[in-house]
Amino acid sequence: MNNQIKTGLPALQRAVVLTAITLLAGCSLMPTYERPTAPIASQWPASAAVNAPGDTTGAQSVPALAWQDYFTDPTLRQLIDTALVHNRDLKVAILNIELARAQLGIRQADQWPTVNAAALGSRSPNSDGDIKSAYSAGLTVTAYEIDFFGRVASLKEQALAQYLASAEASQSAQISLIATVAQIWMNLLADEELLAVSNQTLASRDESLKLVELRVKHGAASDFELRGAQTLRERARLVLALQLRQRALDENALELLLGQPLDEASRAQLTLRNLSQSSLPEVPAGLPSDLLVRRPDVRQAEQLLIASNANIGAARAAFFPRISLTAGAGSASTELAGLFKNGSWGWTLAPQLVLPIFDAGRNQANLDAARASRAIAVAQYEKTIQGAFREVADALASRATLKQQLQASQALLEVEEARNTLTQLRLDNGVASQLEWLDAKRSLFASQLEMVQTRLAYQQNQIALFKTLGGGASDPALQTENPEIKP
Repeated sequence: MNNQIKTGLPALQRAVVLTAITLLAGCSLMPTYERPTAPIASQWPASAAVNAPGDTTGAQSVPALAWQDYFTDPTLRQLIDTALVHNRDLKVAILNIELARAQLGIRQADQWPTVNAAALGSRSPNSDGDIKSAYSAGLTVTAYEIDFFGRVASLKEQALAQYLASAEASQSAQISLIATVAQIWMNLLADEELLAVSNQTLASRDESLKLVELRVKHGAASDFELRGAQTLRERARLVLALQLRQRALDENALELLLGQPLDEASRAQLTLRNLSQSSLPEVPAGLPSDLLVRRPDVRQAEQLLIASNANIGAARAAFFPRISLTAGAGSASTELAGLFKNGSWGWTLAPQLVLPIFDAGRNQANLDAARASRAIAVAQYEKTIQGAFREVADALASRATLKQQLQASQALLEVEEARNTLTQLRLDNGVASQLEWLDAKRSLFASQLEMVQTRLAYQQNQIALFKTLGGGASDPALQTENPEIKP
């Protein structure tokens, strides 16, 4: 090999060159990242009614609650575990992390030279008719970019932020899956309660209709009373049919989340438990600023903003010279047997500098696009925070009213049960009319259905608040602050 650059520089000169390279290599054109100010109020709206009387937990920062500590029902916990293993959407989110991790590894590898072993042999005739041979073997470094202006480092930071954003997206998908499984399980429990009420009511309406038909046959009741009893019976049949349809749809939705059919043990628990036996603890809301720490979708939006910020550094570096280095060290000989003998060793060093002169505005357009992308990322980040703030505020406001609604529904049901009993006694003793009796039956059935639906709404609100506050993550690998991959 021919020596293109020879040693022999004075020691001081070599030191100056190395120092300059080190300083230039540490140069970065990436803007300093500053987290945008959160465009939300410092306190929850008054309508949210965070605290109960005498309770101050909502006025301070509180830690997020793990889903295993929040959902204590063994059957529900088993269903959540099953969904976390078999749900396909969550699998895709986790595989996206692996993809982002691999892309980050590629960017980190770009910061280091690639060393290859190479061997070359050629034989060709010369002008005298003789065969000319050339053989070489050794180690080569091809087109290694010396990152004077931080282009490669900026791209690595962008890939790292993308990886962290993928991890946060996976965590967000996990929390959403946990909450959705819990909500649909509560739906199924409510479906079973509603079916029990409707079946019992339908059986009662059938018996009542038979009695009215018998009274009509003996002239003790009119056709108007008969039509009223038939109306009650058909209304109960209609409600039962709708509930059977909803029950089937909810089970199908749960099986899709689980990634497999609902097991018989869980199916049996549906008839043994009810909503009142599956109460959930209240979640303290904490401060609005907690959303920045708890909610993975907010952290994901910020990581995407950091990635856009790093991309500006790479776009700026494109305006400056790009220096690459090709080098090799090994043995060369005109005879294959002469390789690796004394005197055959040599090395080459071929640096290349490329300075953009005219690109028809391509680099400027790339920089403008990177700045626009960062502005979009800022707006998306702010929108995510505002959306998170509204979700929590809505859940808090609903919790305050649903608790009162649940108490009122319970009281109304007790009143309607007492009224129905008294009306039946009055009818049996000839004091009440058939119309009063029909009205009492209708009101009792409506109150029973309303009670189940109100209790379901309250439980669903508790789960929604748990989700919107960012609780529920169970995989510590998804919560790593800075999972750098070492080259």
